[in-house]
Amino acid sequence: MSLSRRRFIAAGAAALGAGALPHRAACADAANTLPRPTPQQLLWQRDELAMFVHFGVNTFTDREWGLGNENPAIFNPTALDARQWARSARDAGARAMILTAKHHDGFCLFPTKTTKHSVASSPWRGGKGDVVREFADACRAENLRVGLYCSPWDRNSPVYGSARYDDFYHEQLSELLTRYGDIHELWFDGANGEGPNGRHQTYDWPRIHALVRRLQPNAVMYSDAGPDVRWCGNENGMAGYPNWAMVNPARVPYPGADSPEVSDALLHGDAGGRVWRPAEADVSIRPGWFHHAAEDDKLKSVETLNEIWFHSVGHNSKLLLNVPPTREGRFHANDVARLREWRAARNALFARDLAAGKASAWRKTGERGAVAEVDLGTVARIGVVRLGEDIERGQRVSNYALHGAAADGHWQELAQGSTIGACKLERVAPQPLRKLRVTVLDAIAPPLPLRISAYPAGAD
Repeated sequence: MSLSRRRFIAAGAAALGAGALPHRAACADAANTLPRPTPQQLLWQRDELAMFVHFGVNTFTDREWGLGNENPAIFNPTALDARQWARSARDAGARAMILTAKHHDGFCLFPTKTTKHSVASSPWRGGKGDVVREFADACRAENLRVGLYCSPWDRNSPVYGSARYDDFYHEQLSELLTRYGDIHELWFDGANGEGPNGRHQTYDWPRIHALVRRLQPNAVMYSDAGPDVRWCGNENGMAGYPNWAMVNPARVPYPGADSPEVSDALLHGDAGGRVWRPAEADVSIRPGWFHHAAEDDKLKSVETLNEIWFHSVGHNSKLLLNVPPTREGRFHANDVARLREWRAARNALFARDLAAGKASAWRKTGERGAVAEVDLGTVARIGVVRLGEDIERGQRVSNYALHGAAADGHWQELAQGSTIGACKLERVAPQPLRKLRVTVLDAIAPPLPLRISAYPAGAD
């Protein structure tokens, strides 16, 4: 992973419109054919936060992209503690972790029959170690779901760029999918560079996906374009807005396509999309993805991490935050401290939902409109409003307005928006409010009752 790994063009992509439906029958028909998440996709999105762990020979060469010719002897973490990683992730509020079992350099953090370029050829644990095993065990000990990254690009394999590599990669994946219990997410990076012989590989995605479906049927698969989860279009952790969880597969092909239209579809999804494929927003807590001592004091601030939260989870996406272990094999103390500070800030921001358990009302205003109202029961200074759709039945809202009323009953507009999906976070100018109203102005199918949460501003 690096900021330059993608070949898609993300800058300047235009937002996708909701797509007008000409009459009531069309709206009703849309509800019957609306894409819906699988149970696995639903579980994946409800996690909201997962932690990425970039670790490997790059950690010891101080590089972002390895060359593939590294001596395995350089991999020798002196105090590897995967349980510390998992505790830090859990304390940060993550519900899953994803480890780079193999990055582009081809070095495997697990013993494999396919290559000697692995931990089995390193001095770590006397050549008997298995980072993936320790990682999986640590995740389960901390009640975290296990995810694995296995780069299809391999700068070490001599068969990369030939049909033989399809079998090579198939065997590596089979090892990962059969040795370590249930896998929650498989992460396939979209990078597709040259191998050691200067050739490129045409990845056999249908075969790869079929293998995962057979060996890990409950796993969610990510690559730039899916098939279960798509890339958000950048590595800043910022999902586009509007952000639909649906796409038209014809507009989001397998990695390798390079056009503004593809970027637009990745950033925003497609209101008329035929498949459910939500976005995952990835970003590192540091400038780089692997640990570099020179970046120990260059962590993202709590304020920046909160901005990322509002533009990922708050834009109907899931956030994948990278924290890289040091050469010792532990998260740096600065990273651990920043994660705790950020969790404390989020807890303070979302500690009290003033709308929880309060009286609410919902009424339709035609086939494509509705009004939701909630009475907070008291006047309070509101700073954040969270909206959510019942995505088990699809994503529907394409245009809405948020209003608030104080004790005098006078309504004023607080915000306008388009898509909602699993979560839309609205920061509003802090002011005393007694009631909140969400008016669904348009939808691609008959709208369903919304979830509304309200959080106080400041020290209220």
